Amino acid sequence: MDAQQQPPIRVVFVLLPGSLVLDWAGPAEALRIANQRLLASGRPERFAIEFASPRPTSMASVGVALAGLSPLPTQWDGPAWVVLVGLPGDTIAIDTPETQDLLHWLRGQRFERGRVELVTVCAGAVLAAHAGALAGRRATTHHHHLDELRAAEPRCDVVSNRVFVIDPPLYSSAGVTTGIDLVLHRIAETCGEALAAQVAQTMVVALRRGPHDPELSPFLAYRNHLHAALHRVQDAVSEQPQADWSVPRMADVAHTSARHLTRLFVEHAGVAPLAYLRRLRLAAAQLALSSGASVTRAAELSGFGSDTQLRRAWHQFGLPGSPSEANTPQRS
Repeated sequence: MDAQQQPPIRVVFVLLPGSLVLDWAGPAEALRIANQRLLASGRPERFAIEFASPRPTSMASVGVALAGLSPLPTQWDGPAWVVLVGLPGDTIAIDTPETQDLLHWLRGQRFERGRVELVTVCAGAVLAAHAGALAGRRATTHHHHLDELRAAEPRCDVVSNRVFVIDPPLYSSAGVTTGIDLVLHRIAETCGEALAAQVAQTMVVALRRGPHDPELSPFLAYRNHLHAALHRVQDAVSEQPQADWSVPRMADVAHTSARHLTRLFVEHAGVAPLAYLRRLRLAAAQLALSSGASVTRAAELSGFGSDTQLRRAWHQFGLPGSPSEANTPQRS
């Protein structure tokens, strides 16, 4: 079907009293900006956003009163995403009248890929689990709720230490800002990588990708994990790839041993620490070359010891041409 003829995707954010504002406001803004960008390029809006609740009024987590909320949908006339978000607290109370109404409604839904799909942010996955929607599925949630999710649905393969997990028709994220990551991923799937990148740039957020997506930038690659010490090392190396890095020095940043840091890189980032460093240095060299630097200068600025090392890395990572052919300033 031509893009101009595709029906909009109905995105229903289901809110309960106390729903965490950032869990739904961030993803909703990403979708709004996507629509805005589509209209600016002469294309129709792709997302029809609405907010539904068991009651027409509710109070959000930060004390904002919400009114005019739609009732929970009774029928679907086209593609739709149902978005469940988190609630405050160490555990999710399911004994309130509103939550019981929501769970009853969820049990009556049939989620299918490409038709009505389920998106969870943070502890929204726990609500889905109590409704029986996660049986036989892979899912994640906020790290504080992982055990609660396992207890709520033992038949769910609960994945820890992930930004988001894709198991259509279920799409789950770890919580708070990772809901934006997940929605950016879904925008890319639905409307293309370029639009998702534009939305991310507008929101000034890093575009973290799923495990099987193509890399937009080496500076954003290998970051689809939630290991704080490893992110700390990656941040430090990304900020100064030209510095005199070694595995022991990286390990000092993580406050761990060199051997353990190597295990962390391989397990969580899927790359060895020095290979990660070379990829960042190569990206820095590419930027320098595109700005008109000589090969020698680009090698120096990016931390390569010589032109030869830069050329070797260039061919090792399969970049087209050669560094000499790339030192032409880009023009707008």
